[in-house]
Amino acid sequence: MKLFSRTDQSFLGRWWWTVDRPMLAASLILIIFGVVLVTTASPPVAEHLGLGQYHFLKRHIVMLVPALAMMIGISMLGRRDIWRLASVMFVGCIIALIIVLITGMEIKGAQRWIHLFGFSLQPSEFVKPAFAIVAAWLMAMQKTKEKFPGNQVTAGLYALVLILLLMQPDLGMTVVVTSIWVSQIFLAGFPFRILVGLLLAAIIGLTLAYFAFDHVQSRIDRFLDPTSGDNYQVQRSLEAFENGGLFGTGPGQGTVKQHLPDAHADFIFAVAGEELGLFFILILMAVFIFILLRGFNRLMDSDDMFVVLAVGGLLTMFGLQAMIHMGSSLQLLPAKGMTLPFISYGGSSILSMGLSMGVILALTRRQVRSGIARGGVSVRSSQSAEGKA
Repeated sequence: MKLFSRTDQSFLGRWWWTVDRPMLAASLILIIFGVVLVTTASPPVAEHLGLGQYHFLKRHIVMLVPALAMMIGISMLGRRDIWRLASVMFVGCIIALIIVLITGMEIKGAQRWIHLFGFSLQPSEFVKPAFAIVAAWLMAMQKTKEKFPGNQVTAGLYALVLILLLMQPDLGMTVVVTSIWVSQIFLAGFPFRILVGLLLAAIIGLTLAYFAFDHVQSRIDRFLDPTSGDNYQVQRSLEAFENGGLFGTGPGQGTVKQHLPDAHADFIFAVAGEELGLFFILILMAVFIFILLRGFNRLMDSDDMFVVLAVGGLLTMFGLQAMIHMGSSLQLLPAKGMTLPFISYGGSSILSMGLSMGVILALTRRQVRSGIARGGVSVRSSQSAEGKA
């Protein structure tokens, strides 16, 4: 029995028949996997810290409620509402990043968190999607209004975000924001020489970061030469994958997680590898790949530059974050504390991903219009008919 008929013209009915339901379902699958993995990975960490066994699980579920509400609610918005929401959020994030530098909590040598209502909020998680949407709008505006300095304003905002992130310091988030901007420049059809110039600038920037930040130098050195320093968590992560084999030890039966301080967050992929095995993690990776391919495929139907740039930037963020997390766990990339989208414990990350996926679902919805087609409704792709700015 169908939830809504195709002729249903109610608000929810129109949303149901225009939203990308397979992408929505894939996102919900990741969320369910995340609850399962946090359930099995977090108790040893909580007990080690002297907390209740299900402390992290309870907090994870508490944050999932507003994240799901945001994802569904934002997926119902129009492009102008999304732009307005992102603009307000971007301004708020810039203010929060400045506050972090003044009064923020320092954890593991980095000042990235604000303590608020019993939770630690990480503003850098929210500046990523906000920047992606704001940059997309400004660059799209320049495409339609030649005298509008959208590209220059975007470059200025990028420089501002870059400086604030590096002052924390947070090189990982800096790399993600830079990748978002570069992907949008590519999708916008900028001259190839600009892309080459940005690539060279990125290489120079990483080289400078290596010499400027001791923790960056340490992580890269340990990646290139594992014997040069402490690789405890990475070695335990690799051990977990070895123990898991093809089908895993079974949910809750893993032993390596007992010795992984960040098993519920930065190394939750290793817990999945040990307890659920190679077969499962390949399925998990397939879900991530499906979301990326599905999203970019929907962009091929759109002639709205804002939609293409915003969704393209957000999908780049989503995919890159997953790749960094998985690559770090497998020692394919230098170790970097990066959450696995919708899977890892982390309130700021969950909320940010819920918001981001809501925007992706909203901007890739198919536009319903009245017509003489059978049933009185015809469907065409994208949000482009809503009106150009």
